[in-house]
Amino acid sequence: RAPAHPVARALLAAFGRGIAAPSANRYGRISPTRAADVWEELGDRVALVLDGGQCEVGLESTIVACLRGRVTLLRPGAISRSQVADIVGKIADPDASAPRAPGRQRSHYAPRTPLEIADAGTLKNEIGRALAAGERTAVLALSGAPFTSEHLVWRQLPSLPAGYGRSLYATLRQLDRAGAARILVEAVPADESWSAIADRLAHAAARGSEPAADGDVIDAT
Repeated sequence: RAPAHPVARALLAAFGRGIAAPSANRYGRISPTRAADVWEELGDRVALVLDGGQCEVGLESTIVACLRGRVTLLRPGAISRSQVADIVGKIADPDASAPRAPGRQRSHYAPRTPLEIADAGTLKNEIGRALAAGERTAVLALSGAPFTSEHLVWRQLPSLPAGYGRSLYATLRQLDRAGAARILVEAVPADESWSAIADRLAHAAARGSEPAADGDVIDAT
């Protein structure tokens, strides 16, 4: 990669060579977007954290494979499928022969608290059921809370994908610390501008393979 961030570029210039390194989070866990997230995740397992400020985009990069005469979208990111297609033409979806890529495992970007995605109507019903049962519930939504309760932790994110994506992981970390039985996430719009966010939420909601426990490997993607 050739990063645009001035701190990353200064590090590369000072080192004078390329750097091979894992991501600064445990395998399968929520990606860090601030230096404080890295300290929280890794603690004394690292000797130094270089603080370049909050991530500008907040989501991982778009990954494409250019193999066997075709371009395959392996992971959506800030650069959309249409933007890639404007340059290279037709874009294929990954199949069994696609190369390994970060974020393609079923469960990834996941909080420890179980996470579920629901449309607006289902979300309201689920909240009502949980509160009636006295179940502490965390909610990530595009709208404000319709009511307040000591058992409800509500976070509203921006209605535009750029702002939502920038805040997503930091907010999930907050909700993961809220002591809730589960995190309910309002489904985002289905249009392409939200595809990277929808991808991350779908992986975070997948519980087929659990995130690594304390002491397990750091994400080597």
